[in-house]
Amino acid sequence: MISNRRPNMIVLPGDGIGPEVIRQAVRVLDWFATRRGFDCDIRHEEFGAEAYYRTGTFLKEEVFADMHTADAILFGAMGGSLEANPIPYDIRRRFGLLRVRKDMELFANLRPVRALPSLAAASPLREEVARGVDLVVVRELIGGIYFGEPRGIERLPDGSRRAVNTQVYATPEIRRIGQVAFDLARTRQRRVTSVDKANVMESGVLWREEMEALRAERHTDIALNHLYVDNCAMQLVRAPRQFDVLVTDNIFGDILSDCASMITGSLGMLPSASLSAPGPDGRRRAFYEPVHGSAPDIAGQNKANPLGAILSFGMALELSFGRAEDARLLERAVEFALSEKRTPDLAEPGKQTVSTTDMGDAVLSALDRVTV
Repeated sequence: MISNRRPNMIVLPGDGIGPEVIRQAVRVLDWFATRRGFDCDIRHEEFGAEAYYRTGTFLKEEVFADMHTADAILFGAMGGSLEANPIPYDIRRRFGLLRVRKDMELFANLRPVRALPSLAAASPLREEVARGVDLVVVRELIGGIYFGEPRGIERLPDGSRRAVNTQVYATPEIRRIGQVAFDLARTRQRRVTSVDKANVMESGVLWREEMEALRAERHTDIALNHLYVDNCAMQLVRAPRQFDVLVTDNIFGDILSDCASMITGSLGMLPSASLSAPGPDGRRRAFYEPVHGSAPDIAGQNKANPLGAILSFGMALELSFGRAEDARLLERAVEFALSEKRTPDLAEPGKQTVSTTDMGDAVLSALDRVTV
């Protein structure tokens, strides 16, 4: 941290399985506070559909204002019982997760994907295909078709309806996410794969041209190649070890990272960090969350995988609090815990299948053992 003030984190459990998995992440946070001197003010607040049902608002405005200055935000999931109790689309769009990302300028979404040896048999990919995979999807998060205008559904003169969404990117948006990808690759294997659909989309043509220009100007030490998104999806399940850093737009990153999660065995394993550009003090606004959704079909049953949430806290330790050694310790503990126990999404013959709480217990026990 740049400042001498005490660091702080806002915890937003959210909807569905969000509170269950975040509860385990907070237990891990408490372990680091007690055993590793992680000194941090923690504040719990409501955000999501369930908050809207109770209070008429997704997120209190005073909380949202404080989120802009917090060192980190840890979030569970959004969604809850939207199908049973629908919230108008316009309300969800203007006050939900997309608003938070846009207003906080969280343009860079990082989604690491690692194939753990202990989960080799849990992945639907053959062990020889998934073994050793260690990649990061860098997704542009506040542009593209999710935010482009015009958008909407209109009634045509003949009575039929037409829906419009707009895929739009400008040079600054492409270059700033490219910069994140190149900088990240420099700390890893120095390879960036840029993913687009330049054969049929003008936005993809510009994306590819700007990535090439950025590399030529600033990053000639980093290897850059390009893939069409459909080919990339195929390559992720055919030969995923070829990838180091994948950089792509909003919708393609959304889809490809879910596809890549199967390398690990479950979407419940993936953490993420959404970051702004550095401010004058060098600090980035940071929003950490597991990649999985709210999973209302299993909410409240104590069977969700909490490891995506726990590893999201691990990303916060490294990226927001400068505690890379603690982040590596937590990763080792998670792998150790997985060698003995699994939640149902990772069930495997010979491994004990346990609850969300039991998986949290296993990580805490592993932390005690790996630090001895």
